[in-house]
Amino acid sequence: MKNTIAVLAVSSFLAFSACKKGENTTGPSDKTEAAQPEKLVLDSVKINDSLKIADSLTVRFTSKLLVFPTLKDKKLLDSIYFNHQGIKDFSKKGLEVYLDNDKNSYFNSVKSDSKDWISDISYAQSWYTSSHMNLISNDNGYMHIEYVQSAYEGGAHDNYGFSERVFDLKNNKKLELKDITSMPKAKLESILMKNINKEKSGTTDSEGDVNNSEMLLVEVIPATNNFYFDQKNLYFHYSPYEIAAFAAGDIVIPVSWEELKGTLNTEFKERMKIK
Repeated sequence: MKNTIAVLAVSSFLAFSACKKGENTTGPSDKTEAAQPEKLVLDSVKINDSLKIADSLTVRFTSKLLVFPTLKDKKLLDSIYFNHQGIKDFSKKGLEVYLDNDKNSYFNSVKSDSKDWISDISYAQSWYTSSHMNLISNDNGYMHIEYVQSAYEGGAHDNYGFSERVFDLKNNKKLELKDITSMPKAKLESILMKNINKEKSGTTDSEGDVNNSEMLLVEVIPATNNFYFDQKNLYFHYSPYEIAAFAAGDIVIPVSWEELKGTLNTEFKERMKIK
């Protein structure tokens, strides 16, 4: 009888130990799964407001910021909001407060400065400042954001410009041109000049379409960090007046992966599945 009780006691102890071991095994597994990168979550904050400075002048402020609740790396976030210095709180509420302060700062600035020249405006005008962040793509861990800024504060026409930024979410950094290709700058710039007319300008005159090359203001098209890409090409984006006359508008010049063959970064090539 004593032997039977001893056997049961040992069996119970082993069963209990097995359960505890099972629990310990599950714990680390859960932690590993939780450490996996979170799926990108996207939100936005917008503001659109106007202020009448005088009978002859109304100003409008429009802005949109993207919100990334799952991105926590401060250096990466500072880079994403590079054109909005001083952001400390990257939450939706924090960005709403930032935009409201930015709007008030713009209105107060125009209001204060206008005291010196408002009487010189002879007809009613509407001025504005506008900035928008747009998510273009998020593929293979590369997130492409386009920043569009425009403004009108008197003169013949408004002004606008584009900033293209690609972020490597795997390595928490802004992608640089050297992360894509090792091609010497001079050679890449010669390809840009060769490809200047690959995309139509949309500008016409009495004789028909006007090529981008006919409106160039520079002898060398710089290979800047204002780029983005897809499965076919690397694209360089130039704002008005950057390389050509305002009539040319913004210009996009493609450079195919074939033209960059032999110079592509190995990691980039593999992640983009470029053959």
